[in-house]
Amino acid sequence: MDNQLTSNEVQHLIKQIALVSVAFLLVSLLAITGLRQLQVTDPYIKTVLSLNGDRIQGKAIFLINCAGCHATPKNDLMRSQIGPNLHRVSQRKSKIGLIEQVTSGKTPPMPQFQPNPQEMADLLSYLKEL
Repeated sequence: MDNQLTSNEVQHLIKQIALVSVAFLLVSLLAITGLRQLQVTDPYIKTVLSLNGDRIQGKAIFLINCAGCHATPKNDLMRSQIGPNLHRVSQRKSKIGLIEQVTSGKTPPMPQFQPNPQEMADLLSYLKEL
């Protein structure tokens, strides 16, 4: 009996190892994200996440408080951009990440902004459609 692996068998084995590695990485990322969602202890964030946002109200809040510095797909050519373009921001940041970004003021020149929980839920709803 020959104990040598053929070239095809080696390639198949490498593919299986790669698939298992990718699957493990995805499961790990999902677990970490899920744990972060479960570990939310901030009452403000918990309240915001429990509310349904109104995207029309969220747009009004955005236009008043955010549009002056942040470009969107519709206004990016109309004004100078100080902050990042928020097109598809909800695909880059989680709801918790967005809430923390808006309320923290930790990334100057963005000011700290603490809308009430319903306003924040409305803003998240609008940001989701950008």
